[in-house]
Amino acid sequence: MAYDLQSALSALAEAGGLGLAVVSVGDPLPEGPGVVRVGVCRDGPLPTSGLEAFDILLSADPAAPAPWVGLAPEALEAALVRLESVVAEQPVAAGVAAQVLRLTLSLPLDQALVVESLAYSMLLASASLKAWRIRTPVKQRGDEDAPRLALSRDGDALHIRLTRPDARNAFDARMRDALVDALEGALADPSAGPVLLTGEGPSFSAGGDLNEFGQATDPGIAHAIRALRSPAALVTRLGARVTVHAHGACVGAGIEVTAAAARVVGAAGASFRLPEVSMGLVPGAGGTATIPRRIGRHRAAYMALTGYPIDLATALAWGLVDEPGP
Repeated sequence: MAYDLQSALSALAEAGGLGLAVVSVGDPLPEGPGVVRVGVCRDGPLPTSGLEAFDILLSADPAAPAPWVGLAPEALEAALVRLESVVAEQPVAAGVAAQVLRLTLSLPLDQALVVESLAYSMLLASASLKAWRIRTPVKQRGDEDAPRLALSRDGDALHIRLTRPDARNAFDARMRDALVDALEGALADPSAGPVLLTGEGPSFSAGGDLNEFGQATDPGIAHAIRALRSPAALVTRLGARVTVHAHGACVGAGIEVTAAAARVVGAAGASFRLPEVSMGLVPGAGGTATIPRRIGRHRAAYMALTGYPIDLATALAWGLVDEPGP
């Protein structure tokens, strides 16, 4: 019998293994591990217990404190519609994202990055990602031989600038490898000076280069490379030495690696977004590990599963960005 993806997904949803559950905090929750659990408080005092069972917490009070996402009532309803759409379109990726985020804060960062890589690499072989790839043709960029980074020194400070402005500094394998080499060099530098990471052009980084999504032929090898060549892990190891100046669109890897830095400065007009689940993946540049450590897993799940952009004011209030810049 031929494999029928939609029938398999429907059977899993009926068995309680996938899908979206939206309930008031305190009401019974489904136990299926792949079900995305959203707790909602539309009025009254915010519950303070029983919150760990949920993946996302939405409040109709825009000033709601962490771990809640506070939204105006109409925005809350729009977010629920968005969540329903994303989970219906990508139930496996949504469920995997929720499961990874439930684990991440219970693990050391290096192990959390490994769990993310395993999940991401597994999804590279999924039918959902393959369908997204078919719908999203590869674009010719014409910058195959152009440098991806510029390195300079100012005293003992190392300046690393992403130099792919025509592609909004999209991370491809060449940029990742160049950044890893630069960060490893900084770690080995006996002067132990500060490291400043910036991006050239209108955006800090539009995230992973879409041309490379879904092109891996061996998910196991993809995991081995991802675990070995992780800019987010290196930024974390550099600790207080790293400052990132983020501007414009900071998408996918553009905020996932950034969130690992000790200090993030956000320029006026900067925005932050995680689009991967809508493609059939999970954040794969460290975001399920680095972002929850800044804003908590519930707000990180909101970003990952809605794909909504977060503006600078919200990023500052949540702690995704440390201070405003020019």
